[in-house]
Amino acid sequence: MRRLPSLAAVEAFVQVARLGSIKAAAEELALSSPALSRRIQALERFVGRPLFERRHQAIMPNEDGEKLMQLAAPLLDSLQDAIETLTSVNPVMRMRLGIPPLYASQRLIPELPKLREKHPSLHIDIDTAAHGLARLGEGLDVAITLAREVDPALYSVRLDRNEIYPIGARRLTTGPHAISDPVHLSEMTVLIHRDMPDLYEDWTEAVGLKGIEPAAIDMFDSGQLMLEAAAQGLGIAFMHQSHLADSHDDRLIRMFEVTVPSPYSYWFACRPRALQSKPVKLFHDWVIETVRES
Repeated sequence: MRRLPSLAAVEAFVQVARLGSIKAAAEELALSSPALSRRIQALERFVGRPLFERRHQAIMPNEDGEKLMQLAAPLLDSLQDAIETLTSVNPVMRMRLGIPPLYASQRLIPELPKLREKHPSLHIDIDTAAHGLARLGEGLDVAITLAREVDPALYSVRLDRNEIYPIGARRLTTGPHAISDPVHLSEMTVLIHRDMPDLYEDWTEAVGLKGIEPAAIDMFDSGQLMLEAAAQGLGIAFMHQSHLADSHDDRLIRMFEVTVPSPYSYWFACRPRALQSKPVKLFHDWVIETVRES
């Protein structure tokens, strides 16, 4: 039987590959940076080739490192889950979910008590960092993502269909300088989310105002901050009907009564083999049931 490398060395490799930093991985594993580096070097000696390359101030897996990461990370996660289940007083099923912060706060967290009641042993680690789809199988079991479409190599289910809403402060629609016509966008700052960069152009084209330039475009990577900026009168946020409805914020209003379907949707996505995992299957079935009820 071929001998295996040290499990500690594999764990160190996976943490560095995920975090892109020796220092951050060392802190995560409660090691010194030199000790962690020695574990990485031991693994590289075992496989007979380097596994990382340095880019600016980050350390990233090279081609061989990427291959090892794809194979080793899911196995290490499964082993950690198995040990946790075995050593827990009450067996715990754990799943790692990548999800946009706004969807998590508006849609997921309010419904989680129902999931806990239905499956009390299912626990979810929530990750709101970007690029959830790219990290499936490498730290994430499931991603709920906002996209036009999902790679057909992944298993995916569309969770909604939505409309584009220009969302602004209610006070902008009253008074002598009220914003009442889409042509007024030329005088306004437009707020755009980096995950939905085309919403403004799609909306203006649909209403026959293609090419109208706003006074400025401000980019955000947080839907919650976009809504707050809009409520403070800092601009018109181009988002979804559900984002406004679920905000329950009386300061905000739909600016123009024009119906434009959005090309973006929320999707449930995972690698096909992940559905063989009981936690993923339970969460998948619950999400689909919850969406259908709503």
